[in-house]
Amino acid sequence: MSEKDLSLDGKVVLVAGASRGIGEATAKRLARNGAMVVVSSRKIADCDRVAEEIRKEGGKARAMTLHLGSAEDRAKALESIKSEEGRLDVLVNNGATSPYFGAAADTPEDAWDKTFDVNLKGPFFLSSDAIKLMKETGGGSIVNVASINGVRPGFFQGAYSISKAAMISMTHVLAQEHGADGIRVNALCPGLTETKLASALTSNPELADMMKRNFSLQRVGQPEDMAAAIHFLASDASAYMTGQSLVIDGGILTRGPL
Repeated sequence: MSEKDLSLDGKVVLVAGASRGIGEATAKRLARNGAMVVVSSRKIADCDRVAEEIRKEGGKARAMTLHLGSAEDRAKALESIKSEEGRLDVLVNNGATSPYFGAAADTPEDAWDKTFDVNLKGPFFLSSDAIKLMKETGGGSIVNVASINGVRPGFFQGAYSISKAAMISMTHVLAQEHGADGIRVNALCPGLTETKLASALTSNPELADMMKRNFSLQRVGQPEDMAAAIHFLASDASAYMTGQSLVIDGGILTRGPL
């Protein structure tokens, strides 16, 4: 591996859930390193903003609507990329939701369905379509943004934790089946990160005390911390890595239960 392996010159990247947080930071970092980035999420106005900011910095980007829970959106996204860019080298499955916080046995069925449609079903079928396109051009890299909750369940986050554990298993399955196609599939498992999804925790005034007791690195992760790891997994710097789950959590898992 050399430093130039981190270059993404000539690569086409689709980032799902790129309108804010980890997805936005990832889209901007990958563009700074040479990628043509397709910025996608449910809200096109937010994607337009991110894409415009990338272009103002001299990068290459365009925006599109992509709701991971919509089969129509997923199909249109891949058709558009095949038509406009002619290839897809990297897919980042970043979108997620957690509509219910409480005891797992009390999870409403509609909250369960929404969680799995967005966190698992959408990324699985988007990956399936992306794999077909990647095979046409000799391979690629898929990065699934899972969670440390998929390794150790989060308190009162049962459905979310189960969906992220399943995403890690999905990573293993697709890596095993498509290595021979030149397609690498890895997962990123973030710890507590300053995003809208985690805002209920990061805005808690008692968080500083909890960090002292439970985080080896006593700070909340930033989207840029996760973007750096995704950059590595997307690039040729990780060319011999597949089927792995990279934990970036400030040392939470090393300290035992929260």
